[in-house]
Amino acid sequence: MSMINSTDLNYVMKAQIHTSLAVKKLGIEPISMGYIVVEPGMKVGEVGKADLVKRDDLKKAMSCALASEYLGMSFVYLEAGSGADRPVPPEMIKAVKGILSVPLIVGGGIRSPEAAKAAREAGADMIVTGTFLERCNDNGLLNQVVKASKGP
Repeated sequence: MSMINSTDLNYVMKAQIHTSLAVKKLGIEPISMGYIVVEPGMKVGEVGKADLVKRDDLKKAMSCALASEYLGMSFVYLEAGSGADRPVPPEMIKAVKGILSVPLIVGGGIRSPEAAKAAREAGADMIVTGTFLERCNDNGLLNQVVKASKGP
């Protein structure tokens, strides 16, 4: 995983260089992913020193995503950050999906069936609901969000 919009080269490429021989030795299949942090970004944006993609900056989101694909990434991940108060906007998901030929993952701030459905309908191939899944005590709501993320 490469945090495409980090201002710290460690998150863009140095960590991958540092661990590549261990990955090879362990026989782990590397699956490359361009990781793009969208505002609010939360802790991952802070720790990763992200130059956050503004929620209305479709051009920057598309440029980061397409650069990821051109660099040979197998996936692109738009991330609003764990526990974000707002998910990645559907307009951004749609714009990014419209220029990619690799799968698009979307996460951060998705904690309702409506948000999951909006991301799916906008073009997300996969939806991550990590914090919601960890903290949800309502199995009915959890099932609704999972069902909405998969579609009819």
